[in-house]
Amino acid sequence: MLGKFIVIEGLEGAGKSSVISAIVDFLRAKGLEVMTTREPGGTPMAEAIRDCVKHTWDETVTEQTELLLMYASRSQLVTNKILPALSNGTWVVGDRHDLSTVAYQGGGRGVALSSLSQLKQITLGEFSPDFTVYLDVSPATGLARARGRGELDRIELAGAAFFERVRNMYVSQIKGMPNACTIDAEQTMEKVHADALSALDDWLSE
Repeated sequence: MLGKFIVIEGLEGAGKSSVISAIVDFLRAKGLEVMTTREPGGTPMAEAIRDCVKHTWDETVTEQTELLLMYASRSQLVTNKILPALSNGTWVVGDRHDLSTVAYQGGGRGVALSSLSQLKQITLGEFSPDFTVYLDVSPATGLARARGRGELDRIELAGAAFFERVRNMYVSQIKGMPNACTIDAEQTMEKVHADALSALDDWLSE
C-alpha cells in the first residue's frame, strides 16, 4: 500500500509547525508510519539551497534565481526522499510544497504562472499532494508572530504588500484545488488543530 502526501501551507506565522505535529500524532495513532519534510530543504543538498534562499546577500537576488533555487531544492526532496517513502508505504507530511512557489514567486514576486507551470512539469511531472491544508492568516498577524520567533530572514523582510499578494494568490488557488481545505489560522491554536484534524478525517473517510 502506497503512502499519502499531505502538505501544510500558509504564510509565515500561520502555525504550520504546530499543525504538522498534531497531524503526525493523529496519523500515528491510526497505526500509520509517518515522516515529515520541509521546503525548501529536506535533504543535505536541499538544505544547502535553503540557506542560499534565506540568506540576506549583498547583491540583488533576482526573481529568476529565487525561483530556480526553489525548484532545484524541491526536485532533490521529491526524488530522493518523498517518492521513496511513499513507495514504502510511509505517509509524508510536508511543510510547504509547490503551492508555496505559486503563492510566493507567482503572487509575491509576480513571476508568470505559465513559467511556474513549465518548471513544475520539468521537475515534478504530474506529482502533487494527496491533501493540502491551507492555514489562512493576515500578513500583519503572521509577521508579528514570526518576529516573535526572532530575526526575520530575507523573504520574511519582503514587506506587507508582498505578503498581501502572497495571501491573495493562496486564496485564489486553494479555491480551485481538489482535496484541499482552508483553516482560519487566527483562531486559538486548539481550534486550528481541531479544524485541521476534522478536515483531514473527513478526507480520509471519503
